[in-house]
Amino acid sequence: MKKTSLFLVLLAIAAVLLSSCARAPRPSSEIVEELVVYYGTYGAEADEKVDGLLKELSAADPAAGEKWKSIMSLWRSVSSPLPLNYGVLPDGLPDTDELCIVVLGFQLEPDGTMRNELIERLRVARDSALKYPNAVVVCTGGGTAAENESATEAGKMAEWLAANGVAQSRIVVEDRSLTTAQNAIFTYRILTERYPQVNRLAIVSSDYHIATGTLLFGAEATLQAEAAGRERMTVVSNAAWKAPAGVLSPMFQAGALIELSGDTETAFQIYYEEYDIHELPALD
Repeated sequence: MKKTSLFLVLLAIAAVLLSSCARAPRPSSEIVEELVVYYGTYGAEADEKVDGLLKELSAADPAAGEKWKSIMSLWRSVSSPLPLNYGVLPDGLPDTDELCIVVLGFQLEPDGTMRNELIERLRVARDSALKYPNAVVVCTGGGTAAENESATEAGKMAEWLAANGVAQSRIVVEDRSLTTAQNAIFTYRILTERYPQVNRLAIVSSDYHIATGTLLFGAEATLQAEAAGRERMTVVSNAAWKAPAGVLSPMFQAGALIELSGDTETAFQIYYEEYDIHELPALD
């Protein structure tokens, strides 16, 4: 073979190798961040972009791709008007300890007393717990009282429920969390370790918070089910207090999903509105 021909062959091989390197899969975390930020920012307008990113994720990590397809499907479903049950859980749920009623907390007053919104959520939780007397009841929320380090949302909630007719033996306290994502993370750990019979969840909160709670608890169950080696928990219902005001944006939900994925730094940039969406390419 002539030197010129050999050179051209080697050049072609080098080009193929360089092209292969250029197409190396991106880290899964980077793809997940893009797809949730796009959907959080643009909603259904980003569906084509999100579907493309899900395909990229599946190629890079098939297991992660399947989980995030499920999570994005759930997010899309709660982005539509989610049916809410005001005042108490609906009929037809399992009246066994397979059901867990999860009561989401709310920031305490500086002295550690509960704000009215949290008390109203607890009234809904109490009525739901009395309707389903075999269900486990989880109170979730950490220390958010600026002037009382010993007070936690979950601790105060548990005290109120016990004083208002719910048996102490049914009440579980998760008092480490400071975000809704952490509510889901820590509650899931407690349930899998101590209450393995639980496989259905019902979320109790203010009406504007139900969709976010449903999304995050469903997403955490999806992300962790395989690792736990057990049946995936499913959010099957909700009970809501009708709040006079309140809203949680899709971008806040995006931050919470990123927190579930393990990237706390980026999540808090989104929570505090410091994340620059303009760093991502515009939608085509």
